[in-house]
Amino acid sequence: MSIFLKCEEANHTCDKNQYKEASFLEMIKLNIHVIFCRACREYSARNAKLTKFIKRNKVKTMSSQDKESLKQRLEKEMAKQ
Repeated sequence: MSIFLKCEEANHTCDKNQYKEASFLEMIKLNIHVIFCRACREYSARNAKLTKFIKRNKVKTMSSQDKESLKQRLEKEMAKQ
């Protein structure tokens, strides 16, 4: 088991951390990786900014019923074409 992550793994861990699913060991590995990797450091910063923005603005999503209704309307309109 290596303490060094590839960028792909670091980005995945960063995403997991956004949803509080990353383990303590994964977070240590991510922090070590972002010390040395500028691209992943920027990815992590953008992820943190996105999370903060969504929480601060209380973004709401469509209900499942509204999504299904919209999907049906789109399919109906596309069938006309």
